[in-house]
Amino acid sequence: MIRNIVLSYALLFACFFGHAQTFTLAVQKDSVSFRGLDTFGENVVWVSGSKGTVGYSKDAGSTWVWVSPQGYEYVDFRDIKAFSAKEAIILSAGAPAVILRTTNGGKSWNKVFSDDREEVFFDAMDFEGKTGYVLGDPLDGSFQLLKSTNNGKSWNDISNQMYLIADKGEVAFAASGSSVQLLNGVLYIGTGGTYASLFNYDPKNLRVDKFDCPIWSGSSSTGIFAIDFYDQQTGIVVGGDYQQDQDNRNNVLITRDAGKSWTKPQVPVSGFRSDVLFLSKETVIATGTSGTDLSTDGGMKWKNISTLSFNTIAKSKSGKKMYLTNSKGQVYMLTL
Repeated sequence: MIRNIVLSYALLFACFFGHAQTFTLAVQKDSVSFRGLDTFGENVVWVSGSKGTVGYSKDAGSTWVWVSPQGYEYVDFRDIKAFSAKEAIILSAGAPAVILRTTNGGKSWNKVFSDDREEVFFDAMDFEGKTGYVLGDPLDGSFQLLKSTNNGKSWNDISNQMYLIADKGEVAFAASGSSVQLLNGVLYIGTGGTYASLFNYDPKNLRVDKFDCPIWSGSSSTGIFAIDFYDQQTGIVVGGDYQQDQDNRNNVLITRDAGKSWTKPQVPVSGFRSDVLFLSKETVIATGTSGTDLSTDGGMKWKNISTLSFNTIAKSKSGKKMYLTNSKGQVYMLTL
């Protein structure tokens, strides 16, 4: 009986990977790097990136409208949140530190938050319902944290309400907008640099937990670059060293207790990874500048499905449509 179960699993695994995964170029903007990516519903896709570039598609990537805000041509918008085809928020990385919002499909943009301090660097944002958070690199020893309760129409700096204390040299990364995740009211935060950790920020219970994460870290180019939790306990972190993107010595870890303990996969990803996404409890995809990997067993065994370079991945509401962006100004569609 056990032999039959093992054989059946092996056949399913082989059958799944026997089908070719198809990467199709949807659009390309020359001399632009895209790191901001989000979807709404089944067919709406928004992207943002360097040179103030912002665009969206309402037909699953077939046609695109470019709606870059005027006066921000030198700003790198590394994260974006789509509320609809008309409503979105973009987040800058570096100076100027700004959050812009549109309600008319990018015909106009309103500045809803700004911080003029040179040391401010926003890394990522995430929303659950009308509540959203923006994470910034440490200021005076603690990570900066902004909060909105009205779909990003206004923001408050709550950094000193419940401190996210950083170790010396500890930072967050703005590689994909995926170093934070808001799930069931708890904000999960992955960090890196000289020290990598996972924060569980729980404002309802007035609690902040910080857990060591033994992913590759120790220098400014290493650590957790992206996180994704399937539920309150089960999550995956990816990263590594973006300067050595084909080295896969310790780039992915799994937790089943919200970061208290970590498990290495039996077969790891193929290199540095800057984004990760659960498609189901068992199917997980991770991508980065050295390629894309797929797992069908919750992250324990990974198989490389492409060596194309990407920064970010997102899925439609149903999960049937997937999109990836890269530093060549390209948006790809992925079919499994």
